[in-house]
Amino acid sequence: MNPSNPPLTSPGDNETESGLEGGRKRATINDIARLAGVSKKTVSRVINQSPFVRDETRERIEAVIAEWGYAPDPQARGLAFRRSFLIGMIYDNPNPQYVVNMQLGLLDGMRGSGFELVVHPCDRSSPTFLADVRNFVERQKLYGVVLPPSVSEDERVAKLLGEIGCEYIRIASVPLDKPEHMIVGHDRLGGEAMGAHLIELGHKQIGFISGLRSFRSSHERRGGFEDALNKAGQHLDDDYVVEGAYTFESGLACAEILLAKTPRPTAIFAGNDEMAAGVLQAARRAGLDVPRDLTVVGFDDFQIAQAVWPPLTTIHIPTREVGRMAAEKLIGLETREKRDPASTVPHLVVRESSGPAPKV
Repeated sequence: MNPSNPPLTSPGDNETESGLEGGRKRATINDIARLAGVSKKTVSRVINQSPFVRDETRERIEAVIAEWGYAPDPQARGLAFRRSFLIGMIYDNPNPQYVVNMQLGLLDGMRGSGFELVVHPCDRSSPTFLADVRNFVERQKLYGVVLPPSVSEDERVAKLLGEIGCEYIRIASVPLDKPEHMIVGHDRLGGEAMGAHLIELGHKQIGFISGLRSFRSSHERRGGFEDALNKAGQHLDDDYVVEGAYTFESGLACAEILLAKTPRPTAIFAGNDEMAAGVLQAARRAGLDVPRDLTVVGFDDFQIAQAVWPPLTTIHIPTREVGRMAAEKLIGLETREKRDPASTVPHLVVRESSGPAPKV
């Protein structure tokens, strides 16, 4: 027998197959190596797409892997390579739909890569915030992390990750870092588009509900909105600006304040869809018809925008696509690829919640 061509089966293979078929254990890399008649190292090379494996051998190993449904454990791979195949998402965001959409996008971008996602909610106002982030990254031995707003806007986090040698991608409405670390959303352009829409509809008395001051997006969305008003010779009256918290409840409370003003606004622009849904509730309680008596518009275009009545005119932000781009960009750092800053341009989506300003 030629020692360079080991037999495809050995006495232990029958026992291996029997154990797997009986459901008594999950296939391991050792099982795959025995069934394919190769070494464990060769199987590892195929899993990690090494070019130093003959096509015939690769095909045989891949066939066995497919037959027995073998999948390498990310933690075990991390030990073998002295690093993790885990990517973390660290977030502090009050909008659950944003978090879900971002996770789905990250999973889209990681599919087929061998990386897995672990999620870490946090509180930026906590005195242990930075220590918690460090503990999470070091305990999980993360390859890298994705930072959505508002964690992405905290320079302390980026500095910490750089110090401990953890790769990262920041998602923010403006560039905050080197291009290879950024996905830029350009929220200001979305605010400007909404301002232009309301001006076109003839609105002059407009209320604005901002998000939390700790979010850069709150300032960018308002800034773009004011840019559009200023271009049209109008301005945003500070007395008609109320700070919300990017939640339904805060949108409801802020809208009640705005609707009590004299003159009453003919349109309210809420800084996100959750708050805009709260505005719709406040309008209903006040006996106002939307959009005949009051135009209500939002920002994000999450699922809630089409679940409420009337459906919201809003600014579409492709959050899931941004998550996919962030994951692919982070994994690309493994080969030290340097790319131009990835960006997404928000755009206006007109639905039934916006209409012409009421005639006086």
